Amino acid sequence: MRKRLLHTPEGVRDIYGTEYVRKRIVQQKLQETIQSFGYQEIQTPTFEFFDVFSREIGTTPSKDLYKFFDKEGNTLVLRPDFTPSIARCASKYFMEETDPLRFCYTGSAFLNTSNLQGKWKEVTQVGAELMNDHSVEADAEIISLVVEALRATGLKRFQLTVGQVEYFKGLCQEAGLEEETEYELREYISGKNYFAAEELLRERAVAEPYRGILLKVADMFGNMTSLAEAKALVRNPRSVRAIERLENIYEVLKYYRTASFVSFDLGLLSKYRYYTGIIFKGYAYGVGSPVVTGGRYDHLLEQFGKNAPAIGCMVMLDELLAALSGQKVEIPLPPPVRRLYYTSEDYPEKLAQAQALRASRTAAELTPARDGSRPETGGI
Repeated sequence: MRKRLLHTPEGVRDIYGTEYVRKRIVQQKLQETIQSFGYQEIQTPTFEFFDVFSREIGTTPSKDLYKFFDKEGNTLVLRPDFTPSIARCASKYFMEETDPLRFCYTGSAFLNTSNLQGKWKEVTQVGAELMNDHSVEADAEIISLVVEALRATGLKRFQLTVGQVEYFKGLCQEAGLEEETEYELREYISGKNYFAAEELLRERAVAEPYRGILLKVADMFGNMTSLAEAKALVRNPRSVRAIERLENIYEVLKYYRTASFVSFDLGLLSKYRYYTGIIFKGYAYGVGSPVVTGGRYDHLLEQFGKNAPAIGCMVMLDELLAALSGQKVEIPLPPPVRRLYYTSEDYPEKLAQAQALRASRTAAELTPARDGSRPETGGI
């Protein structure tokens, strides 16, 4: 029994020593960059009522949530995602506010999935949310914020892939697809499961040319030329406006000098149903999973009573640390702790030395001298 108590449950782990110091330093660099754009820190509870993450909200499936009950019998969940929590918080405290709201956060998120594939059930996320702003400039700000934050950590080899949910939804609407078929197809295309997508469209008797165009969405990626080709494939105004917005965002990114970090993928979709406009993921050399995700969610706050557009981003800190390690990025560590050994005779002297070191912002610890240890200043 005692031996079992030394171990953590599957999917979580202890982090300590130098590894934790590196994590804290990278986290601080991300936070400082995000806050330099005017974002204010916010903290929401680790657990919320189940309804905050329900199917109607469009977030994580119920089977992947950590659920439990309070003494009143209410169903609670550990947060799997910060965005609905912050949307709830903003709706509660800033219901009448119409000026742009900028929030940033850091904390743990939890997914109760058995299909780990090298992933953790508890992960650290650092993110930002921009609310009450529907502009192209807001989209470009969030994308550029992500680029600058990743660069601040020392990451060099990375790329942001940007998609547009509205292009896909407009095409589905033009093709006459029902909502549930649309969401099922979105899951297949997002996972690049072309065979399943084709089979679904055949089962639903989707006629040409829409069946071919919908399947082609999965391969619509690249530069501005790919956007022009995508626009030429559709007739509905919804999809056309989606492409035009991407084109306008790209022009603003040029002012930020971050356009070179961006490519486009109209097959980039999300399992989260609350995304309504641009959506993006950031990939870095050295890891296979995204180091950052984000997008626009203009109707999520309506679920909590506030009619306001919004866009956000979220950095997976654990994935970012793996990417930094894979790219051999050195993270400057603070000086080692100075260890001062003392005896009963020289304790006042060693204490004075320790206090002087601490006053100069050098960490110092006092350790009693034992047999074989030298009672003089040393280091770890």
